[in-house]
Amino acid sequence: MTIKSMTPAQAQAAIKAGASLIDIRDPDEHAREKIAGAVNLPLAHLQAGAAPDGPVIFHCRSGMRTRANADTLAQAVASGECYLLEGGIDAWRKSGLPTRVDRRQPLEIMRQVQLGAGGLVLLGVLLGFLVSPAFFGLSAFVGAGLMMAGATGWCGTATLLRRMPWNRAAA
Repeated sequence: MTIKSMTPAQAQAAIKAGASLIDIRDPDEHAREKIAGAVNLPLAHLQAGAAPDGPVIFHCRSGMRTRANADTLAQAVASGECYLLEGGIDAWRKSGLPTRVDRRQPLEIMRQVQLGAGGLVLLGVLLGFLVSPAFFGLSAFVGAGLMMAGATGWCGTATLLRRMPWNRAAA
């Protein structure tokens, strides 16, 4: 089944007419920024018939996750009437439509991983040039960890960061 896309303006009109908006992002992403009225139903927890009755509009951050998982999303809607928000919450915001941002919530886990890994690689390179070539090993270690995460889908840094005190409120 091919799911049709909706622009943010079309989606806003459909929501006003009674369509449900489902955010398939992880809870930490939803806690940081959301579209008012969106229900968080993470992609990992979606199953057949999990979405509410009636028309459903799915969204993620950029639209890539919803497009990549369109078949799974279609199976979650019992009524069969479902749509994808073209461009996700990013396009919604760029269209001038409001979102609710809670800056008290921590950054999304993957952004924390990216910041931490990038910082460690940069530190390893700087220390390798300025102090001792042995510090290049730090950059190699981080790179190997990122390769492992990409190959297996499991990220030890993300697992560790989820347990940090500043992330407990969002989880």
